Amino acid sequence: MSQISIAIDGNEANVTQRVGSNVYAFEIIKALEKITRHQQAYQFTILLAQVPISDLPKPRSGWKYQVIGPKIFWTQLGEPIYLYHHQTEFQVLFAPGHYAPRFCPIPYVSSVMDLAYLHFPQQFRSHDLLQLSNWTKYSVKHARKVIAISEFTKQDIVKHYHKKSRDVVVAYPGLTSEVNHQPIPNRQIFSQFEITQPYFIYVGTIQPRKNLINLVEAFESVVRSWESRQLKGRHKTKSLQLVIAGKVGWLAESFFERVQQSPFADQIKIVNYVSPREKQVLYENATANILVGLYEGFGIPPLEAMAVGTPAIVANNTSLPEVVGKAGVLVNPNRPQSIAQGMKEVLDWSAKHRAQIRKMMKIQVDKFNWETSAQVILKTLRQVATHH
Repeated sequence: MSQISIAIDGNEANVTQRVGSNVYAFEIIKALEKITRHQQAYQFTILLAQVPISDLPKPRSGWKYQVIGPKIFWTQLGEPIYLYHHQTEFQVLFAPGHYAPRFCPIPYVSSVMDLAYLHFPQQFRSHDLLQLSNWTKYSVKHARKVIAISEFTKQDIVKHYHKKSRDVVVAYPGLTSEVNHQPIPNRQIFSQFEITQPYFIYVGTIQPRKNLINLVEAFESVVRSWESRQLKGRHKTKSLQLVIAGKVGWLAESFFERVQQSPFADQIKIVNYVSPREKQVLYENATANILVGLYEGFGIPPLEAMAVGTPAIVANNTSLPEVVGKAGVLVNPNRPQSIAQGMKEVLDWSAKHRAQIRKMMKIQVDKFNWETSAQVILKTLRQVATHH
């Protein structure tokens, strides 16, 4: 087989603080380099607006970086001009973010994380909404193939952008292995955040789409029944907590107002951003992780929780049933009582049932792997490169 020359738009990955699509682009690029390291069949050129940061794969034979300008309007100007002048050098372009170049002289494969902006336009800033709506539509329309991060996202793309099902390929996110350079003692983490067990944890951005007001209402219901049961017992009452870990997003004011009004406000701990080490400790010691958002392209927090043996309570909508499989507890996110029921169920699990669920969680987590997804993407790029 003759060598296939692949260009990759690496800008999404070339940032220091990665979230969402940045993480996806970085991990897929890293995995593509790893699985092709000992193959002569591929020549990769990673296109960037600025010099590659240190944790991107090192250049080697078959793997190089090309910095092109201008930085401003790069996707709309710099990248397409470069590709136009070098179009004979590449057979396919891979854009791991939502946006492909406005004019692309070679066939390309683009990616879509989710179409939340179509379902909840009021929760996006007007500039972001305009860009997401117009550029994603264009990217999907002209792509030979589209990479979706879940079966749910795939169906959403087929439905809203009328793309043929065979032209949308699912490549799931995996779990990111983060190096903990400074192990912090568990006790120090709990003391710093004033957290005591038992607690439920939500990890993610604080924004309306995450449905946190319904979660607070559900938590209040659980606390009431928990405290009445504790009082009937002979042991000292243990306070139940809800931990909200994540940065504050747009339109978060109503959530904070709701927490202030709660009779159990002192049991709701808002800890903002947590480091990878802190997050791991908080997952490991939680009763359950909760993600009852109204729309998720893919739910990384439930996967992270299940990887350390912590149960996941998730909304029965969008991609979340795919993520947890039979190992998760599904609830109706529109009904606080349903969320509360899921939380009570997990609190009541016997040690035997917990052990059974833990085995199921391990099987489920093993389905999501960056290298497996990189293989799927590589196969797709090869198909496009050899059939245009």
